[in-house]
Amino acid sequence: MLQHPPCRKDSPLQLIVPDLAHLDGYADALRRGWSPDNVRLDEAAREELARIQADPAAFVASLDDPEARGGDITLPDGTMVKRMPGYRRWMWDGAFCGSIGFRWQPGTAELPTYVLGHIGYAVAPWKRRHGYATRALGLMLKEVARHGLPHVDLTTDPDNLPSQKVITANGGFLVERITKVAAHGGTEALLFRIAL
Repeated sequence: MLQHPPCRKDSPLQLIVPDLAHLDGYADALRRGWSPDNVRLDEAAREELARIQADPAAFVASLDDPEARGGDITLPDGTMVKRMPGYRRWMWDGAFCGSIGFRWQPGTAELPTYVLGHIGYAVAPWKRRHGYATRALGLMLKEVARHGLPHVDLTTDPDNLPSQKVITANGGFLVERITKVAAHGGTEALLFRIAL
């Protein structure tokens, strides 16, 4: 088992389970231009704001779905696919900082070809350059280890050096250069793996 670097103990960042008490900070970040989806960006932010306005409690509950009871997922090309078990955690330092999510298939570390990784994260632009993504990934790895997977996979664009540094700082190594499926644009990506 690979030992992950310790998270900075002096960092104020923590991961919290989404709840109504913190929802205003999340919604404010969406209104300010942040998106939890690094591909669908503005469209995803608008959809989430509409869901929050329609039913805040249902929205918050939908972010913690380890049984995959929610509806289908829309891929960037509009294709609908079955939801996988997963959950999100919000990065919090006294205010909303970003989001990190985990999805998996029970009993296997394999993912469908349309899923770009087990873990994805997005830090609000005004909270970047504080080491929050690195700390959040380290904290999430401790949480997801209980699912019994031997490893998690993450992908990043070849030119996204900050994200690559976040992954390697948490013990990740480059597995291969891949081509994303057409639903994700068919562009190149780097596949990283982190042993649990």
